[in-house]
This record gives sequence, C-alpha cells and structure tokens, in this order.
Amino acid sequence: MSHNNFYHHFHSHQYNKMKLAILSLTVGAACAFAPSAPVSVQTTLAMSEAAIEPPTPEEIVEPVVPVVAPINGWVPDESLPCFGLPGATSPLGFFDPLGFTKDMELLGVKRFREAEVMHGRVAMMATLGYIIGESTPTITYGMNIHHTIANNQIPEVPGTVLFPFFLAINIAEALRANTGWVEPGLGPLFTLRESYYPGDIRFDPLGLKPTDGKDFANMQTKELNNGRLAMLAAAGMCAQELVNGKGILENLGF
Repeated sequence: MSHNNFYHHFHSHQYNKMKLAILSLTVGAACAFAPSAPVSVQTTLAMSEAAIEPPTPEEIVEPVVPVVAPINGWVPDESLPCFGLPGATSPLGFFDPLGFTKDMELLGVKRFREAEVMHGRVAMMATLGYIIGESTPTITYGMNIHHTIANNQIPEVPGTVLFPFFLAINIAEALRANTGWVEPGLGPLFTLRESYYPGDIRFDPLGLKPTDGKDFANMQTKELNNGRLAMLAAAGMCAQELVNGKGILENLGF
C-alpha cells in the first residue's frame, strides 16, 4: 500500500469516528430534554388524584360551655370578687377590708353568702320584733301594751308560747338544711350543694322571684343591703336598751 493510500484511509477512518461521536452526543442531549414516559404518567395520575380529592371541611368551633351550670342566672367567675355573686353596690363596691374571702374557694364563698343572707333575714325580722313586741298588742301580753323592753321579754314569755315558737324555728331550719346542704356522710361536713344558690330555699308563696338572671341579681342585692342595714339596726337597738333600759319607741318619745 502506498503512502498516499494509507494516509487517505487513516483520515477517512478518523472522520467516521468523529461523525459517530457527534451523533451519539446529539442523541444523548435530545434524550436529556425529552420527558420520560413513566414520569409523565405518574405526574398525570398525581394531578388527577389531586383534582378529585374532596376539600377538607372547615373546623367547626363549638360554643364554650361553662363548667358549672347557671344557677338563677349566676355562673361562678373566679376572676370576680366572690365569684361574681351580687351584693357589691356603690359607693363602696366590693367591701371586704379584712380579706375574709381572699383566695377562698367557691364552696367557702357560697357558705359565707348563705350565712350573710340568713343573718340578714333574721335581723330584718328582729328589728320589727323589737318595735312590735314592745309597743303593740301581742299574743303574750294580750291587748295591753306591755312596755317591758325587748331584751327582757323572753323570760316573761310562757313556755306554752315559746315551745311552738322554737319548734317552728327547728322545722324551718331542718327544711333549709335539707334543701341546701350536703347530708352528713355523703360529703364533707358544712358543705353546700353545688346546685344550690345561697339563700334560695324555694320558698316564694307570693311568686316574687324573678325569672331573669339580671332581675334576680338586682333583687338579691336589695335583700342583702336591707339585711346588712337590719343587722346594724338590731345590734344598735340591743345596745341602746342595755344602756338606758328604755324601749325603742319610748326612747324616741312615743
């Protein structure tokens, strides 16, 4: 083989190899930019599933239900003085200078309010009893107005009158305890029922108890204020008779 033929054959062979390499690179580049069939099918399937997926329902916010059921429209609120019980009126507002109810639990506050309401009711009857017992005809003294001061009348009252009187008091207290207090042995001693509103012994023969919570709180505040005033008045009457030995109206000149 001559030198020219060998040179021509060598260059032809090298040229074919270059063409093959360029073709391979071109095909590889084209495949790199062409989407593969499996990926396309999978993407289409995923998009189809996303399209038919049902929308997520919105979260339903349920109303907040108080832990304790309202009693006569009152729901205990720990952030308020005495858990929001009525009785705080202007100009003093909530008045507890000695801090008796500070950091007290709910049952303790209800027991204190029960005592306040009961003592207020007794004091309101006592203030009338001082005046009526000293200055009007009574069962004990008949039609004669006996001016024995009220502080000294009990020893003068016959036992036949005192016995039914104290019996009525015992029956009323037993009914009140059965209505509002937990029975001994069924819970801690001196504990009010959770469903009991302090002072509400369900005795309302005239139907004066309001059905609206705000109206009930207003009436309860009025009763408390009158009871507080009566407690001061009864104490003042007792002290006044001990000082000068005269009846209430007699001391006023009647």
